[in-house]
Amino acid sequence: MTATIHGNPVRRMGFFALLLLAVTVLPDARARDSDSGKDTPAAKQTRVGFASFYGKGLQGRKTADGEAFDKSEMVAAHPTYPFGTRVKVTNLSNGRSQQVRIVDRGPVRKHQQRGVIIDLSEEAAVKLGFRKKGKTRVKIEVLEWGDDKGK
Repeated sequence: MTATIHGNPVRRMGFFALLLLAVTVLPDARARDSDSGKDTPAAKQTRVGFASFYGKGLQGRKTADGEAFDKSEMVAAHPTYPFGTRVKVTNLSNGRSQQVRIVDRGPVRKHQQRGVIIDLSEEAAVKLGFRKKGKTRVKIEVLEWGDDKGK
């Protein structure tokens, strides 16, 4: 018996089995405590990728959450995390860590395609020790989920 690639029912069943496994086994990024409805420590999420910083020309302009951007504050832009989410960012090249609050959307899509997972304020880049390099490999850990302030 010869199987065709596109119409092979066994191949299709394998795909759906993998999909089902992924849906049932992978943890929910925002797991909730069933009694309180609040995020649990198990809901903390960790990601590894690159961080860049932004701020030139944006000082004082409104961020996506509506507040004025201040490059000297410990804030960041993330494409999906709710506004107000607090994350710990660790520079994997030197071990320095800082907490930042998500106030904006970013990085821009072309940077995301190059592995940039978060844009930090200039002050955060200075404290993490990569201001001069412009980009560094980081680990981000969710400490507390934000509420999007109604947005």
